[in-house]
Amino acid sequence: MKLKDVMTTDVECCEPSASAAEIAGKMRDQNVGSIPVCENEKLLGLVSDRDIVIRCVAENAIDASAEHVMSTEMVTGHSDMSAEEASDLMAKHQIRRLPIVEDGRLAGMVALGDLSVTNAADEKAGLSSEEERFALPFYWCNLFSCK
Repeated sequence: MKLKDVMTTDVECCEPSASAAEIAGKMRDQNVGSIPVCENEKLLGLVSDRDIVIRCVAENAIDASAEHVMSTEMVTGHSDMSAEEASDLMAKHQIRRLPIVEDGRLAGMVALGDLSVTNAADEKAGLSSEEERFALPFYWCNLFSCK
């Protein structure tokens, strides 16, 4: 399955000038752990709940802007990437959210939860195929009296 089939496309972004308090409010309202920072649809960075705790709360700088709080070294994916590739990439870099970028523009986001649904469906499909493979010889033996 491709990421374009499971990614969230209506991603709420913030501008570089947004305050950490505004971003935290967006995270709360949308029940997400990170907000992309974009300018003219171009992904500049990502502000995570951890970024806010470490760079704002711990430093007593809750009014700091997104451009001062965001992480700019990001791992990104593309919409034609397979769910398995994305899962491997996220595990390798120990990240829970993967921005999907097309032509330098943010196209969507994929979270681990999106991939776990895909993996569960793949596993179920795999089990069905395996069950069919083992059931087939028994079916033929019943038909043709194999011993």
